[in-house]
Amino acid sequence: MTPTTDSKGERPMRRDAARNRERLLDAAAEVFAESGLQGTVEDVARVAGVGMGTLYRRFPTKEALIDALVSAILDDILRDARVARDAADGQGLRDFLVAVGERQAHRHGQLPRIWGAERHAEPTRKIQAEIAALLADAQEHGRVRADAVPADIFAAIWSLRGVTESTRGVAPDAWRRHLEILLAGLEPSHAPLTYEPLARDVVERLPAR
Repeated sequence: MTPTTDSKGERPMRRDAARNRERLLDAAAEVFAESGLQGTVEDVARVAGVGMGTLYRRFPTKEALIDALVSAILDDILRDARVARDAADGQGLRDFLVAVGERQAHRHGQLPRIWGAERHAEPTRKIQAEIAALLADAQEHGRVRADAVPADIFAAIWSLRGVTESTRGVAPDAWRRHLEILLAGLEPSHAPLTYEPLARDVVERLPAR
């Protein structure tokens, strides 16, 4: 049987092992969406249709399973940002924020861990760099006010997360109107903003609190 490579690129996996890993991740996303991070690994194994031994071979702890889910979400968000860089006329930032909103709404069960852990600092830094480029492009095309900074965009993403967490199961698309309001506030204006933006070190520390 042809081997494939695991998500960390550390060693090859048999195709059946790779399939089990994806089934477990999909099942975990479903369980955590239903029950939050209080969902159990027993429930994950049951939904995936595998035994506990199979689960523990791929993910020795519940934390390892959650980490794998968060890594996958951040990888998807980074990919969304890079795709958005190809948008014309400075529209990439808007496209990216919509994509992030959809990602967070789809995987709301893992929201408490997104953006927070130090072990996910590297993909987060890469996303920050893409956000800075998207913002600069939007400003160059006159889509976004000149005094907006990348920290403002990250704050917008955190606020979308908060709306999603607060309204899930009741109004799952509420974040979309909130994003419209945020985007309207980012439009060019001659009126300066009153308050200073978050400092970069605060942006890097704040989600982990």
